[in-house]
Amino acid sequence: MQGDKQVIDYLNELLAGELTAIDQYFVHSRMYQNWGLHKLYERIAHEVQDETNHADALIKRILFLEGTPNLSKRDPLLVGATVPEMLKNDLAVEISVVGALRKVIAYCESVRDYQTREILEVMLDDTEEDHAHWLEQQLGLIQMVGLENYLQSQM
Repeated sequence: MQGDKQVIDYLNELLAGELTAIDQYFVHSRMYQNWGLHKLYERIAHEVQDETNHADALIKRILFLEGTPNLSKRDPLLVGATVPEMLKNDLAVEISVVGALRKVIAYCESVRDYQTREILEVMLDDTEEDHAHWLEQQLGLIQMVGLENYLQSQM
């Protein structure tokens, strides 16, 4: 089915964001693993899989709309050097994705591409309610219990 060219372009932009998140989460997960922060490693490794699922959904939709997925484009990675920096950088990626998803959902609504809108709404819910919320919780925990206690709880 020939899709709206702008929708396909927007989906490729979203794909770049998801691929960037995969790369960033992957690096951070391995850093956590190397530091012995196994709970953080497991959670962020899970996020890699979630982001991969998002990218897969975008690729499938682009192909269905007879577009070509662009897997070579990425946004700049924000690799942190400390746990708080890594969490803040991951949250920044998620907040950026939320804004992009909202923009594309609105556009899909305007061109009556309700199926793409529905796919993106599921991704938005996952991004806001799971990924971003969890990252905000972790940063809040660091503020409440202190970095050292937080890190100890992640071993």
